[in-house]
Amino acid sequence: MNILNESTYFTMRQCDLKRCFVFETAHKSVKLTFCQLLALRNKVNAINLCAHFNEEEHECGIEILLFKNREHVLILDTYQVIALKKFMEDTFSILECAPLAHLSI
Repeated sequence: MNILNESTYFTMRQCDLKRCFVFETAHKSVKLTFCQLLALRNKVNAINLCAHFNEEEHECGIEILLFKNREHVLILDTYQVIALKKFMEDTFSILECAPLAHLSI
């Protein structure tokens, strides 16, 4: 397993042999296929950050994210949502720029 991206709250690892990804938080480690990773990115991108700063639309400041066919739940505050959006953007930038750079021989 190679670390693909790492931030304060999240880590993304990629397995060379099984072609899978492992998304890690402080309390959870989830194995994902590339399609599941794309689905997670789409859900993260769909989160409306502006609503977190508007009390009329989103008064609690917490986001509940279900992913991998609703097998896993993430409960995130506003800071973690911002960090997750940046993390996903950085992860896919790494995958697009250097898809083979992180593979070991």
